[in-house]
Amino acid sequence: MDTQTLIYLFVGATFALYIGIALWTRAGSTGEYYVAGKGVHPVLNGMATGADWMSAASFISMAGIISFVGLDGGVYLMGWTGGYVLLAMCLAPYLRKFGKFTVPEFVGERYYSQTARVVAVICVIFISFTYVAGQMRGVGIVFSRYLEVDINTGVVIGMAIVFFYSVLGGMKGITYTQVAQYCVMIFAYMVPAIFISMMLTGNPIPQLGFGGTVDGTDTYLLDKLNGLSTELGFNTYTDGTKSTIDVFFITMALMVGTAGLPHVIVRFFTTPTVRDARKSAGYALLFIAILYTTAPAVAAFARTNLLSTVPNVSYAEVPEWFKTWEKAGLIGWQDKNGDGVIQYTAGAPFEGAPAFAKEPGVHGERAVTNAPTANANELYIDRDIMVLANPEIANLPGWVIALIAAGGLAAALSTAAGLLLVISTSISHDLLKSNLMPNISEKNELLAARIAAGVAVVIAGLFGIYPPAFVAQVVAFAFGLAAASFFPAIVMGIFSKTMNREGAVAGMIVGLVFTFTYIVYFKFINPTAGADQWWFGISPEGIGTLGMIFNFVVSVVVAKLTSAPPAHIQDLVESIRIPRGAGGAVAH
Repeated sequence: MDTQTLIYLFVGATFALYIGIALWTRAGSTGEYYVAGKGVHPVLNGMATGADWMSAASFISMAGIISFVGLDGGVYLMGWTGGYVLLAMCLAPYLRKFGKFTVPEFVGERYYSQTARVVAVICVIFISFTYVAGQMRGVGIVFSRYLEVDINTGVVIGMAIVFFYSVLGGMKGITYTQVAQYCVMIFAYMVPAIFISMMLTGNPIPQLGFGGTVDGTDTYLLDKLNGLSTELGFNTYTDGTKSTIDVFFITMALMVGTAGLPHVIVRFFTTPTVRDARKSAGYALLFIAILYTTAPAVAAFARTNLLSTVPNVSYAEVPEWFKTWEKAGLIGWQDKNGDGVIQYTAGAPFEGAPAFAKEPGVHGERAVTNAPTANANELYIDRDIMVLANPEIANLPGWVIALIAAGGLAAALSTAAGLLLVISTSISHDLLKSNLMPNISEKNELLAARIAAGVAVVIAGLFGIYPPAFVAQVVAFAFGLAAASFFPAIVMGIFSKTMNREGAVAGMIVGLVFTFTYIVYFKFINPTAGADQWWFGISPEGIGTLGMIFNFVVSVVVAKLTSAPPAHIQDLVESIRIPRGAGGAVAH
């Protein structure tokens, strides 16, 4: 059976599985739609949390970034891993005990203010749409290569699939679908990694192969990769180029932004008790660690194979995978010197992403642009393809290539569904039910949630078609917005009895507006600006940390200048922090 047939078979089978689960677990009430009826087993909830957490950014893009920038890409690995630990161990149990299953609901109740709730809804929508843009882009990338359609068509297909099982099943359907998606994605990630680790180092454990020697020699894998990189004019793979302050700020933004991500927080409300929520957090950490400890190895394997096969090779002799990804519009080669040989070195080959010709050029090249840059580099490779192309670069069997296609789609679709549910919940429950239409019936509330999810799918698709950056970078912006808006409000809401509504609202607005403005300015208005123009040398990916600091400062100052929270709110905060068994939420 040829590879393309296997791809259709694997992807079709997993889609049928997801749709079947959605039909079987369709939500019949708002409780099932919002929090799956609070009846999910801790192990299954841990797997669903892992799938929700390990988005297209983790599965597709994180190893891609590390493979291109080496040590500097470690900020994503450190920030996202540390962030989940912070959320799971330090914040989630308190939020679960409080008993409110959305961040806006927590903010509204804790800060005794509908205004605070509305501000939180706006923050949720900003964060979720920024995050979901990366997921839909990931869906488009996978479809463009494996189903041989363009990226925009792939995004539309992904929209249809997500719409079906998120709108129909709600949190109940999404939870059990994500259990299946976790199994698919972790198997799809690990199998190629094990294969390639064996091929390069002779060790079947990728984490050990990463630090091992190249099979049959005394040369360490990373030493070989450093040599290949410097020979072609790239930076040494194991050396970083980012400043210490930027590394710190990006890592911190990703870490504390995690604690404010609404689609992950809601996962801790789908188990029967607080004790089960803690258990599911532990299981999720274990399930997530399997992929996160493998990602650096996958990045190094992919980069080593790429630099060993493509540079200084005649286009007529390049492997078939190169031309396949070129047809998908994710690899671009322009023969600047007319010698028919692919020159790959440091520097951007084009002004922006390349345009692609319908007919190949004289030497077979497909990338055409009116503004090639002056450097010698002729090759453009989209960072987001490295994990997906890895099995093909290593010449693995067709079924492994089909498996990675199914895994990439599972990663993107699982998180997209969770984010869309958060958006629809914020609109139907926090905006309509709790503000504009308090007497709305449960049936109409459920209908409103589904309509909101449908509209959100369409908007998310547009973001996927016109993404602001590559997948992991888009997701990093979402984490920055979450860090600057929600994290201070959640932390002070749990641990400070003196924080009042005025302080929380002012802090959220300042943090969100500052961070959003900074990102828009340096990514869209003045994208060529370098570190010398950034505030304190902090990149847009890390500015959420500074936004968080502004949020804390403004919140504390405004709270001191305004009246203290009512006594019952202070008592409520005290009750959240003091354990009273491991049962349900504290009454209030």
